[in-house]
Amino acid sequence: MKGRTIVLDHIEGHEAAALMVDGKLEDFLIDGDAPVPGTVYRARADRPVKGQGGMFLNTPDGAAFLRQVKGMAPGQQLLVQVTGYAEPGKAIPVTQKLLFKSRYAIVTPEAPGLNISRSIRDEDERDRLLEVAHLAMEGTDYGLILRSACAGADADEVAEDIAAMAALADQVLNDHGTEVETLAEGDGPHIRAWRDWVEPAEVERTPGGFETHGVLDALDQAKGIREPLPGGGFLYIEPTRALVAVDVNTGTDTSLAAGLKANMACAKDLPRALRVRGLGGQIVLDLAPMPKKDRRAFETTLRAALRADSEETVLVGWTNLGHFELQRKRGRPTLREILR
Repeated sequence: MKGRTIVLDHIEGHEAAALMVDGKLEDFLIDGDAPVPGTVYRARADRPVKGQGGMFLNTPDGAAFLRQVKGMAPGQQLLVQVTGYAEPGKAIPVTQKLLFKSRYAIVTPEAPGLNISRSIRDEDERDRLLEVAHLAMEGTDYGLILRSACAGADADEVAEDIAAMAALADQVLNDHGTEVETLAEGDGPHIRAWRDWVEPAEVERTPGGFETHGVLDALDQAKGIREPLPGGGFLYIEPTRALVAVDVNTGTDTSLAAGLKANMACAKDLPRALRVRGLGGQIVLDLAPMPKKDRRAFETTLRAALRADSEETVLVGWTNLGHFELQRKRGRPTLREILR
C-alpha cells in the first residue's frame, strides 16, 4: 500500500490516530487516562522542593510539578500548562509558559512578536503571511508563530485559526475564578493528527479502519521489543524503570561492514520506533561493533533523522563503554501502558 494515509479510529475504547506511509506505521497517537499535553489549569502552589528548585502544585487531576520556581509561596494561584506525560506515580509536568497551538498558528501570550517558521523561505510568501498575521492580531499584545503548514494555505483559513487561538488565550487569561480548575483541555488524537500531520494524505474515518489498513498488525509489533531494520538487522527496545535500553543486532549478516550497516539503519529508524511506542526519558543504545572513525557518521545520520521527529530529543553522547545516550521528552503515553 503506497502513499500516506491518516486513519482515525478507536481501539480498546481509546480515541486514536495512525499515520501510515507506504504501508508502514510512521506515527501513532492515543490518549490514556492521564491529562493531555496542552491542558491548562488554574493551580495552587503546594510545597517547594528546594533541592530540585521546583514546586509541587495542586490541580484537578492530582499533583503537578513546576521546575525553576522563584518567589512563589505555598497557597499562591497560577496558570500552568501540561507539557508531557508523567511516569506512573509521578507528578504531572507543567510550565507557566502557555502556548495555544493549532494547525497554522501558535499564540504565545508571554512572548510578544510575530514570527514565521524558518522552513518557509519564499520572501513573497512570508510577506503575504505577515500581512495576514498583522490583520488577525490587531489590538492584541500576544505573540504569534505561524507554522510551516501556512505555506500556500488560504489566507482566510490562516486568519480564522489565528483568531480561534487568540480567543482561547483571552478566555483562559481573563478567567478570574479562585478555585483549582481545568481552564482548557488539551487536544485529542484526532485533532492532533489534523494539527500536526500536515503533509497531503488520504484520510480514513470509517470505523474498523485500523484493521483495514494494517494498523492493528503494526501495533502488535510495536507492543513487543523486537523491531526489524531494513537490510536484515533488528533492534531490541526494552523499557525499564530507569531507562530505555536499545540493542542493535546485525541479524544473519556476518560481514565486516555488518555493524556499521545495522547502526546506520538504527540511526534512521530509531525516532519512528520510539515515537510509535511512546517512549521517552533516558535512552541508551548498545550499538553493533563498528570502528570509532564511523561514530561521527552515525551521529550525523541520527541527528538528521531526529530533525523531523515530533518529540524533542537531546544527543548526550558516548559512554566509556561505547554506548550512545539520548534524553527524550515524554510527550505521549507509552503504548504498552494503554494497550494490553
